[in-house]
Amino acid sequence: MTMKWYDWVSWVLVFVGALNWGLVGVLEWNLVETIFGTGSPTRVIYILVGLSALYELYKIASKK
Repeated sequence: MTMKWYDWVSWVLVFVGALNWGLVGVLEWNLVETIFGTGSPTRVIYILVGLSALYELYKIASKK
C-alpha cells in the first residue's frame, strides 16, 4: 500500500512533535519556538501535530 501525500505530512508532523518533546525533555530546548517564535505560528504547528497524532491513531485503530 502506498502512502498518500497527507499520510506523509501527518507522519512528518508526528515525527517533528516527538523530536521536539524529546529535545524539551533532554535539553530544555523547544525547537518549534526557536524556529517560529512564540505566538500564533507556533500554536498552529502544535495544533497540526496534535491532529496528525489523532489521525495516525485512527489509521491504526481502523486496520483491525
